[in-house]
Amino acid sequence: MELQIKPCTEKQLPEILAIFNEAILNSTALYDYKMRTMDMMYAWYADKQKGNYPIIGAFDWNDMLLGFATYGQFRVRPAYKYTVEHSIYVRHDRRGHGTGKVLLKEIIKKAEEQDYHVLIGGIDASNTVSILLHEKEGFEFCGLIKQAGYKFGKWLDLAFYQLILKTPEDPNEN
Repeated sequence: MELQIKPCTEKQLPEILAIFNEAILNSTALYDYKMRTMDMMYAWYADKQKGNYPIIGAFDWNDMLLGFATYGQFRVRPAYKYTVEHSIYVRHDRRGHGTGKVLLKEIIKKAEEQDYHVLIGGIDASNTVSILLHEKEGFEFCGLIKQAGYKFGKWLDLAFYQLILKTPEDPNEN
């Protein structure tokens, strides 16, 4: 199936919410316990817009959202301004069809266009599919926080992967 890749708008928030909530209920992709609400999604969207952080969607030809990727601030200190943490979520019935790979390539491209230098991915260490995807795109393992989360009756290890980009050409401390 061919995908259309384009920015998500406020119109997609209900579909994004459904993807988030399915992941919260059924996976360790999000270390959340409770489902998100539309009010939370409006605030999430506003934060992305305020920070000029993209929300890239993969759509089918009927304009149905199959997955999305985004990034945001890694840490609040000024010297981290060239580093962002990304996330990718694919609708449960579209996993394993290459949607995540397409979205990861697009979010890398967007980070380069916006002059970021490092992309960070925090991945549940048991998510071997996501880890393999990131490694195939050049991400390197850079650390493990053991027992960082607790969900579904067990401790979860959080693995960090990073991709160093060629940008920016002229970094500064302003």
